[in-house]
Amino acid sequence: MLAYITWDADPVLFSVNAFTLFGINFGPFEIRWYGLLFAAGFLIGMQIMTHIFRKEKKPQEDLDALLIYMVLSTVLGARFGHYLFYEPEVLFRNPLEVILPPYRGLASHGATIGILTALWLYSRRKSSQLTGQTFLWTTDRIVIVVALAGACIRLGNLMNHEIVGLPTTLPWGFIFKYNNEYPVGVPRHPAQLYEALSMLTLFAVLLAIWNRSKENTPRGLLLGIFLIWCFGLRFFYEYLKENQVAFENTLPLNMGQILSIPAVLFGIYFVWHSRRTAIPKA
Repeated sequence: MLAYITWDADPVLFSVNAFTLFGINFGPFEIRWYGLLFAAGFLIGMQIMTHIFRKEKKPQEDLDALLIYMVLSTVLGARFGHYLFYEPEVLFRNPLEVILPPYRGLASHGATIGILTALWLYSRRKSSQLTGQTFLWTTDRIVIVVALAGACIRLGNLMNHEIVGLPTTLPWGFIFKYNNEYPVGVPRHPAQLYEALSMLTLFAVLLAIWNRSKENTPRGLLLGIFLIWCFGLRFFYEYLKENQVAFENTLPLNMGQILSIPAVLFGIYFVWHSRRTAIPKA
């Protein structure tokens, strides 16, 4: 039996050398697995949302607006959340760093807040147009694809050799070849893989629940399950991961765990609310 797994996947899928086209200089630049997987989450998610809209007879033209809301809220929410929760001194010193390169640091809790805010704004427009896309209807469908996108992003973290786990003697411990932040050659929990598999499972569960009930799915049920599952497991996975920033070493719970507690509580509320307001079947 192997004592560990050497993870030596190259974070760069391929590189493009500098070139000139129509008198304009381009490159050099790299295409990284992380960016490809990040984009794949949105592209596959759009196909799933197209299927959901078709099955529930919602206007297909609304999908373009929904995509814009999702892309902007995910990126800006994740960036703003990272600096607000983990590096507030940078945010207050130079707020433009949130939108300017280099694009380092994305916080899933910030992305969640950003997405929920954007969907509230989106649903205000669509509800008034009598399309039936209320806040809870929309979020219940979006969390299905967000779970899949979350799995893609965590696989991107794995390919990037980042967000690594604590040292372990378990036979599936990973030695991350391209991570220079921690001692080289130490087997660690593949925390990114744990979370990716959990999110893939969540995606399958949410899709199965929606597929069984479709428009009769109790409002808020899928959102509640998503919050409980995603952030409940995140709370426990943090015990297996290295802290992201130094100040977390002085806290009884790290920032990821602190932010996960209210998310789980909101999830419990939405599940309770969905059961309380569910329409009895005939």
